[in-house]
Amino acid sequence: MDVSVVIVNWNTRDLLLQCISSIYDTVRNVEFEIWVVDNGSGDGSVAAVRDAFPEVTVIENRENLGFARANNRALERISGRYALLLNSDAVLTNGAVESLYRFMEETPAAGMACGQLLNGDGSLQNSFASFPGLLSLVANESVLRVFFPRRYKPKHLSGTEPAEIDSGIGACLMVRKEAMDEVGLMDERYFFFFEETDWALAMKLAGWKSFFVPSARIYHLQGQSVGHSLRSRILFYQSRYIYFKKWYGRIYSVVPFLVMARLAVNLFANGAATVLTLGMARPVRSKLLVYAGLVHWHLKNLGDIFRPGIS
Repeated sequence: MDVSVVIVNWNTRDLLLQCISSIYDTVRNVEFEIWVVDNGSGDGSVAAVRDAFPEVTVIENRENLGFARANNRALERISGRYALLLNSDAVLTNGAVESLYRFMEETPAAGMACGQLLNGDGSLQNSFASFPGLLSLVANESVLRVFFPRRYKPKHLSGTEPAEIDSGIGACLMVRKEAMDEVGLMDERYFFFFEETDWALAMKLAGWKSFFVPSARIYHLQGQSVGHSLRSRILFYQSRYIYFKKWYGRIYSVVPFLVMARLAVNLFANGAATVLTLGMARPVRSKLLVYAGLVHWHLKNLGDIFRPGIS
């Protein structure tokens, strides 16, 4: 088997069916299998997949296990030489999988490769990310890209040639089975956010590289809406603390101070903007509420946040 496609689903039945259809419609000359891992959906996703695509292997979880644990349930059972992690809100374009597969076959050092993610209107989405560092905790990455262009690559690389990156976005990510066998599967302490970044760093330290392959183009239909609610932002911060505790050791002790200082600045700035706009600017008001919620969450969980290690 060449490629094992793994799709984690949680209550996105229609998008999931569209995603699976795009696999069958666009993948040619590559032998593949499809695994769907359902995280306790209540919208009939499992029945719909089994009815429309009986050849797809479905793993049913009784609850939402998160992104890493759900993917791992399939990754430990796949038969492909490569795994393709695919979000349920992704739609493949013609040749996307072949481009990633061909690149991986021609690049033995590649442990991971991602393609170019697109919004529904065809505009470019962020497809890769730099490894987080202390600088990224206190400064906006757009500023860091100006002063440290080699370390913080532009979000939209020009040209059509593959480029080495730190980490690909997990909406469409091809991973070499040999690299997985050496490094291990995704760290299940992450519920959502940072899983693929953590995995990419582990692979880099083991000698594997990650690449961006712009010829592989994938529509990521809900990508712009992810991560703006208070719940999503809390999950983001939880995962970021796990990441820094894991990889930064003793230096981690400064991380909460840097994060909370930046949150305080953002809270003050959005509070001032809300006052100046008399509370009439809804985006500003929404940001203020999110930052206030994040500050409250940090104060409520100071003990866990400042604890230096992870179990």
